[in-house]
Amino acid sequence: MPSDISLAAALLAALVGYAFGSIPFGLVLTRMAGLGDIRAIGSGSIGATNVLRTGRKDLALATMLLDGGKGAIAVVVVRLIAEGAATEILALIAGVSAVIGHNFPVWLKFKGGKGVATTFGFMLVAVPVAGGMACATWLAMAAIFRISSLSGLTAFAVSPIAAYILGYPNAAVAFLILAIMGWARHHANIVRLIKGTEPKIGGTKSA
Repeated sequence: MPSDISLAAALLAALVGYAFGSIPFGLVLTRMAGLGDIRAIGSGSIGATNVLRTGRKDLALATMLLDGGKGAIAVVVVRLIAEGAATEILALIAGVSAVIGHNFPVWLKFKGGKGVATTFGFMLVAVPVAGGMACATWLAMAAIFRISSLSGLTAFAVSPIAAYILGYPNAAVAFLILAIMGWARHHANIVRLIKGTEPKIGGTKSA
């Protein structure tokens, strides 16, 4: 940890990020819509891809936007309350923690989503151009292959490279951490991709 960042400040940034990230919007929205527990269908994830399997595109879109917003607002809040040269690093800590909160929410016994939307929301606010490149990569891969997991994995891989090339080494490290975590969270998807059995967007099985 850089010498100009106190442990207390880093922990506060992490707590703020985790608190926002752990709000399970996919679960809340589907329950409010009378669709039951989203964890009982498809992949069991609380993310937008699994919400789409309910047939409610509006809820899936809302989940994606709200999950992305969690990562973005964590960065914004920390930027507002932090001071000095350490602000951006604290904001990065908050963003990474928001993704951790989404993936491992304490309210759901640490069984959450895979963090794609929350990661994108964080990236778009932390380093807009790099975040935009990651989102564009996802969209391009989704348009070509129609496989959500493949799109996310490719975007994860692109993001730290883009941040580094653009001159944001600290963000590149944060994005690399999330890329590693994202690939680890998609381990089952990777196996299905290798086998050629990974379902396409809008399918009914795990993703």
